[in-house]
Amino acid sequence: MKTLARRSIWVLFAFMCIGIGLYPIIYFLIDGNFGLLLNKTPELLADQIWNIAFYGHITLGGLALLIGWMQFSSKLRRRNIKLHRNIGKIYIFAVLISGTCGVYIAQFATGGISNSIGFTLSGLVWLSTTALAYNAIVKGKIREHQNYMIYSYAVCFSAVTLRIWLPALTAILGEFRLAYLIVGWLSWVPNLVVAYFIIKKIHPKPYPQQI
Repeated sequence: MKTLARRSIWVLFAFMCIGIGLYPIIYFLIDGNFGLLLNKTPELLADQIWNIAFYGHITLGGLALLIGWMQFSSKLRRRNIKLHRNIGKIYIFAVLISGTCGVYIAQFATGGISNSIGFTLSGLVWLSTTALAYNAIVKGKIREHQNYMIYSYAVCFSAVTLRIWLPALTAILGEFRLAYLIVGWLSWVPNLVVAYFIIKKIHPKPYPQQI
């Protein structure tokens, strides 16, 4: 029964990562403003640098979310370590671009200073935990590498939790802007708390000595 529950959770987790990972494609298919762009000013939407940063953030962030979940599969690591490493390299590159772009566009976040700080910090945490994970694996510190990658992907997963919390809070509070102010922090801080307990309490298997 526990095995079935774990598999169900894993399938749901993968489904959400893939679904939201592919979500940015909609921005390229729909003619006109869509989603969060509806809350931006015409002046900001006309800013070329902001547009480059926005689309760089959602595109590479979507890629990181789309492929990152596979890195937690012990079967993949055992059966094809080369693929695991290549996916890891792509993930790190995607985070570097998306995280940097995210920190930039956070300065123009809907909701003002609170969300600017919240999204800036999430971007910095994402970049730093990913860099620490890379540094750890270069030094052969496997457990440390995996710990930091769990934290990194927890922040990456905020793309999913944001889209869960935002409509729920908007419905409860009856106001988008207030809901978005809360989501600026709620989308990623609890994810790090969950990541902490995964690492410290409920990680199902010990980390391998080498990959």
